[in-house]
Amino acid sequence: MKTNVQIIFYSMFGHIYKMAEEIANGVRLVNDVNVELFRVPELVPDAILEKSGAKAAQQAFSHIPIATVDHLVNADAIIFGTPTRYGNMCAQMRNFLDQTGGLWVKNALAGKVSSVFASTGTQHGGQETTITSFHTTLFHLGMIVVGVPYAEAGLTNMNEITGGTPYGATTLAGAKGDRQPSENELTIARYQGKHVADITKALKLGRESLQQTKTPYVD
Repeated sequence: MKTNVQIIFYSMFGHIYKMAEEIANGVRLVNDVNVELFRVPELVPDAILEKSGAKAAQQAFSHIPIATVDHLVNADAIIFGTPTRYGNMCAQMRNFLDQTGGLWVKNALAGKVSSVFASTGTQHGGQETTITSFHTTLFHLGMIVVGVPYAEAGLTNMNEITGGTPYGATTLAGAKGDRQPSENELTIARYQGKHVADITKALKLGRESLQQTKTPYVD
């Protein structure tokens, strides 16, 4: 039985989408693991998106299907991606997560692996607070939270301004949104995808083994 990883993201100008694609590439490095990408619904009116240039930018990933909360139960792991809004997740992602109450009541996500990646406009724009505050919701849902260990050497890169935290991959979009994810940031994102896939696959195989031997475990 294959392990199923979902990447659920919101992207306004494409930065988070590029990170999501690289995380998916990392997941694909692990055998017998499926990966699917979904985007959460947009809340910003079209007129505002068009005025800001976001409408045109979003055409690059308009082929990605829209997520529904019902999709989440089919995943063994879910990796969430969000841009930062004042040090927190964006409203589109918050709105999506606020619809998971029915799953929370049934403990439908308890024991599933989760992880988060993010973007900010500036170097000190709240990358770590966005991810760690996101973790609070995941803990309430009973999920197992995975970050990026310092085994990924890109986290210690001091030769350039770069995103990347032990809590999850990040990128800097620039104050005008004109900076694209750097190679170092994409490397960290790729590592995060593989790391989550490795852990999720091992956890799933371990649980299946325990079930076959009828050994009880706590989910």
